[in-house]
Amino acid sequence: MKKNERKQELLKIAYNMFLTKGYDNTSIDDIINEAKIAKGTYYYYFESKEATLEEVINMMINEEVESAKGIVNMPISIPEKLVGVITSLRPKIDEQEIQNTLNKKQNIVMHEKINNRIMEEAIPLLEQIVNEGIQSNIFNCNHIKERIRMLLIMSNELFDSDKFNINDVEVFIDTAEKMLGAKEGTLEFIKMLIGGQNE
Repeated sequence: MKKNERKQELLKIAYNMFLTKGYDNTSIDDIINEAKIAKGTYYYYFESKEATLEEVINMMINEEVESAKGIVNMPISIPEKLVGVITSLRPKIDEQEIQNTLNKKQNIVMHEKINNRIMEEAIPLLEQIVNEGIQSNIFNCNHIKERIRMLLIMSNELFDSDKFNINDVEVFIDTAEKMLGAKEGTLEFIKMLIGGQNE
């Protein structure tokens, strides 16, 4: 088996164990036993369990970015593309266990690193969509990169927790529309999306 294939196999094993057993309840020995490899082989690829977690999250981001790129080219409305890309760059519902681990105080440095990577991946895709929206007179704004960054920060702060309410969502929609220079109601469909996810 090639080096990269073996590493990907180990990452998938770790990913599944972090989801099913939880990161804190998964030991390096658990991963080694499941993969049927020697401890030295594990350490050849990963220097620690924390390094494995970071690579697992990067693997998740790679999949999210591919999904986001697909949305950019979909035959859907520009506002739907914008929201679709932002949504696709978030962990899936069944990956919440890994997201919760990343949000712990002891993982703050890794959390910052991962957030920076998501920003780097997201901004060019969203910039393309916003420019398309400006050309189509759906959006009307300048300083696009800065506005997208603020939109992503706002979205992460609000939706990283499940403690938001309908008023929070309405303020988010209103603020996002104003930031992008969109007509009132352009992003109203977000309410239905969130309602569908919470059912």
